[in-house]
Amino acid sequence: MPRSAWLLGLAAAAEAAVLAGLLLARTIKAPERASDVVRGERLARASGCFSCHGPGGTGHVPNPGAEGGEVPGFVGGTPMMYVEEDGEIAQYIAAGMPDRLRGDARYLAARERAVLQMPAYGGRLAPGDIHAIAAWVKAASGLDAPATGAAQKGFDLAGRLGCFACHGPMGAGRVANPGSLKGYIPAWTGADFRELARDDREIAEWIETGAASRLQANPAARHFLSAAVIQMPAFRERLAPGDVDSLIALIHALRKD
Repeated sequence: MPRSAWLLGLAAAAEAAVLAGLLLARTIKAPERASDVVRGERLARASGCFSCHGPGGTGHVPNPGAEGGEVPGFVGGTPMMYVEEDGEIAQYIAAGMPDRLRGDARYLAARERAVLQMPAYGGRLAPGDIHAIAAWVKAASGLDAPATGAAQKGFDLAGRLGCFACHGPMGAGRVANPGSLKGYIPAWTGADFRELARDDREIAEWIETGAASRLQANPAARHFLSAAVIQMPAFRERLAPGDVDSLIALIHALRKD
């Protein structure tokens, strides 16, 4: 057998071994611990929150007798109409109302008129679980969104481009993605994402072309990129000058680095 053919065969065998190893690793490796935001969404679903607040917290569930006639949702900044500080979200979850309204006669009367009233979960959920649900509500409503600068522009742009639909509220990730290496879309803030995008140049490649060139050049990585049901779009033709930098600034702001 010619040496070149032998080397090609050896390379193919090595590639197959690597791919087989990655497939095995996918079946036995425990996924990275979910963030509070992801855990909070699961807890909210399991606790029945979406029965009243609508699928995914989108609201519009009728509530006869209530001001506005419906149960408010969590998305679109709606919680800002009901809370004056972050801690009040947890108070709503734990006690059914914030501390500052406990003695407000008008509020209590309006609450009694509503058919659906916010239950108190303090006796059913651990403090850590209440904190996680509050973290999810803040993320889903955009209360943690950057308020100024390039990161704020990146947040608005990510919303218009639909980035949060796949990457989760505030890039919290863990949206299911069958066929991918770990079976989910990683969070922008987690270790998984740092493996996929090692620096700003690779983040830019993902945004512009749909994948980092380093991974496209790796046969095993390329296999999982192409096998994933949800494919990262290439946004190059849809972005204006400076947009990539704004999106990268958002990711850094969310990671606090």
